[in-house]
Amino acid sequence: MTRPGRHFAVVSYRDIRHPEFGGAEVILYEIFRRFVRWGHRVSFVTGSWPGAPREEEIEGLRIRRAGSQYDFNFRAPALLRRVMRESPVDLVVEDINKIPFFTPLFQRRAPVLGIVPHLFGTTVFRQAALPLALYVYFYEQFIPLVYRRSRFSVLSQTTLEDLVRRGIPRERMRVIRAGIDHDYYRPPDRGEEPPGPVITYLGRIKKYKRIDLVLRALPAILARVPGAEYWIVGEGDYRPRLEALAEALGVGRRVRFLGYQEGAAKLETLYRTRVLVYTSPKEGWGLSVIEGNALGIPCVASRSPGLSESVRDGETGLLVPHGEVGPLAEALVRLLSDDGLWLRMGRAGRAWAARYDWESSARETLELAEEIIARGRA
Repeated sequence: MTRPGRHFAVVSYRDIRHPEFGGAEVILYEIFRRFVRWGHRVSFVTGSWPGAPREEEIEGLRIRRAGSQYDFNFRAPALLRRVMRESPVDLVVEDINKIPFFTPLFQRRAPVLGIVPHLFGTTVFRQAALPLALYVYFYEQFIPLVYRRSRFSVLSQTTLEDLVRRGIPRERMRVIRAGIDHDYYRPPDRGEEPPGPVITYLGRIKKYKRIDLVLRALPAILARVPGAEYWIVGEGDYRPRLEALAEALGVGRRVRFLGYQEGAAKLETLYRTRVLVYTSPKEGWGLSVIEGNALGIPCVASRSPGLSESVRDGETGLLVPHGEVGPLAEALVRLLSDDGLWLRMGRAGRAWAARYDWESSARETLELAEEIIARGRA
């Protein structure tokens, strides 16, 4: 077992209490709260929001906040240096998600481990206004240079290959999958009885998630499965646009916006779900896909980076060409109407999800962290 008493500083735009937290924040929370349980100290350096406390402790994680989502990358250096002055840090862990912080440039006391869900690349120009897209794209170009002495933990093989193409040596990276909470994601007591024709998206409601594709597919789905419904679970700034689109397409009565859910409410929604759907052009992995699989829910998803690894096409779900509404509608109709296919994929999904747990993810991350610390800045 690793030597106790390490101090890790985690730099991330958001923490688990942020109103807009997502899968990246869940991963950091689940991994590093286990570090605390194993006798280590963890300080989070993260962005703030109106009304948030500047300092907070969450399950032993010391949270330090500053700035906002608009300026935190400029506020992070001073806050990280303050944390490092107060107590020596063995390893800086940077969540390289959205805009990199370039932590190797403003501190040299500790080596850096970059955790990379995925990089945007040119897809950012389809997801953000031009000024912001240029900003993100420009910053990403410097990652190979700035982090040339750092190691990386990536969520998927596609992310690893993306970084290799950008010039980062393969040997400096390790694929460490996200886990799930198997005590929470337990199949319902109803056995293997199929639920009603409910299609569910669970996640943040952002433009780049391309939730609109399912709305556009819904008329064709309803023509063949008249009772179908589309449930959208989560919050985000793109919700009003999607609500308006649903009405314009004449499917407003078949779409339910359920807001953010957790605990028993989230489980009840998933228990009533027949198929999950994710249509973004790129994901780090597909954490919600695996969570649904654990409950026996197949998934229809875009054949895009990350999702094409978390969904085993033809086994645990169906992959469709990204952006094509016709194949998307056809795949959803198949899983809504074919009980045998649904049952077979549900069983395969449970077996697939059983391979992933947070204890393993955290152990692998800690092993990598210890290797980096032992080698110093090599």
